[in-house]
Amino acid sequence: MAEMTVAQLIAERLVSQGVRRIFGLCGGHIQPLWDAVALAGIEVVDVRHEAAAVYMAHATADLSGELSVALVTAGPGLTNAVTAMSNAFVARSPVLVISGRAPRPQTGMGAMQDIAQAEIVRPICRLVEQVSERHHVISRLDKTIAAALGAVTGATGPAYLDFPTDLLVETVHDADIPALAMEPREAAEPAPSQSAVARAAQLIRASSRIVVIGGRSVRAAADEVRTFLDAAHALYLDSGESRGAIRDDVPGFVPAVRGRAMSEADLVITLGRRLDFQLGYGSPAVFSPDVRFLRIGTSFEELGETRRGEVEVYGSTRAVLTALTEDGLTPEAPDLDWLTDMQKANAHRARKLQTKLQSPELDSDGRMSPNFVIGAVNDLLTDGSVAIADGGDILSFARVGLKPVDYLDCGALGCLGVGVPFAIAAALHRPDESVVAVIGDGSFGFTAMEIDTAVRRGARAVFVVVNNEAWNIERHDQADRFDGNLVGVDLPGCRYDQLARSLGAHGERVEDPGELGDALKRAIDNAPAVVDVLVSRQAKSPDYLSGLAEVPPRQAVGPWNAAEFKRYASQ
Repeated sequence: MAEMTVAQLIAERLVSQGVRRIFGLCGGHIQPLWDAVALAGIEVVDVRHEAAAVYMAHATADLSGELSVALVTAGPGLTNAVTAMSNAFVARSPVLVISGRAPRPQTGMGAMQDIAQAEIVRPICRLVEQVSERHHVISRLDKTIAAALGAVTGATGPAYLDFPTDLLVETVHDADIPALAMEPREAAEPAPSQSAVARAAQLIRASSRIVVIGGRSVRAAADEVRTFLDAAHALYLDSGESRGAIRDDVPGFVPAVRGRAMSEADLVITLGRRLDFQLGYGSPAVFSPDVRFLRIGTSFEELGETRRGEVEVYGSTRAVLTALTEDGLTPEAPDLDWLTDMQKANAHRARKLQTKLQSPELDSDGRMSPNFVIGAVNDLLTDGSVAIADGGDILSFARVGLKPVDYLDCGALGCLGVGVPFAIAAALHRPDESVVAVIGDGSFGFTAMEIDTAVRRGARAVFVVVNNEAWNIERHDQADRFDGNLVGVDLPGCRYDQLARSLGAHGERVEDPGELGDALKRAIDNAPAVVDVLVSRQAKSPDYLSGLAEVPPRQAVGPWNAAEFKRYASQ
């Protein structure tokens, strides 16, 4: 082995893993590693805030299905990344976060930027490692990579390790590299047991109204899901973490009748999906009281959390569905009339939505509806596009109205500020495809400076700021529930188009709905670009109308919460 430093060895291990791009922000504690990864041929995408680095790694991991890496410096560099690490943890995205820490001779002496980094991030990581000796470097790095890919706990997600700066410049010897530890790790793909598959097949055959709900694992198993849906005469509902994997060309895809499908199914099959607040925790107040659950996943949170399944199958979605299809899983008495009725109802609602998306619906101030902006964005999207939604109010409109292309959003954590870094990462990952982020004006403020990163790195994304000059869900809530006492909810006068131009990006402001389509086309041609679109603040989003802003006590939305209280009152 040629003589190399610990930093160079780490870089070589990342190269062997297939890491081609790292997101980060430089700092003294990581400078030896920063230099080493660049010299090893890994592209370093330097950002303006460490949270953005982890957001970008998160988006890249979700779109590629592979490990992605963020590199942040010690102390505030690491703490700046914590929110984004939390988001990746809830989303179960395989992100490796590497940091530096104070030199070993200064440990415990109040060194610069010396804090309990591992203890801060331990609750939001699949594994946390701190390396202090050169002969531990590769084995611990290998272990954290495996943990991020799901090989340690069964669940993918962020893993963390750090190195003291003085260790990074030590010279490595042959004995410091364990056999095979430089070999790449692959994402876990566990096969199910035959007995579990047999129980699942029996449950499917005995059911007549089957609804499949897709989680993040569907991104890697779209073909198998399509085959399964056809064989099982099943309907399909997606979620933000799987949207775009199954699209409108699948007859069973019925997103417009989501609530009805959930309440009328006699069997619900979850594919790598938690029964979190977005699915009413699997409660009989949301689903039929007689429904049975078949849960498929690789961790407890996907298999038994909140509500146990009548059958729980441990295994990857691809492996389990392949085994079920081979086992002959057609239901003995499928309710085909129900299936047809649901498909017709979905088509009817989709047509009504399309009408809304095409109408500006000007309010009393002459401002267009947020729905009209979503419709105009849809006109830009192709089969290869990536769409991103970020915000409070606008996320609700976008989640309902955007075409089912590959899609990322704030996720179950509701983490505002992901839109700009997600879109930059997507544009770098797919440079030949259109990437459009629909972002609320409040949310845009969290990471707006990353437009500079887009310009410097040539990330040709379009950022559509849907600007109602307010934190609008909270504004409506204060108006309706708190006697119009508006406190800290107005954001007037900001010119996000001018900010974009000051950072070297294309920027336009649109107030006339008749000018929006052409402005978006110019943005695509001149990306990176910001289109600042003034919209109605009078429009109330689906999430607001559902009561989400009130944060009800038992369920996330008002109708489910009322149903939950009714269920308890009847017992």
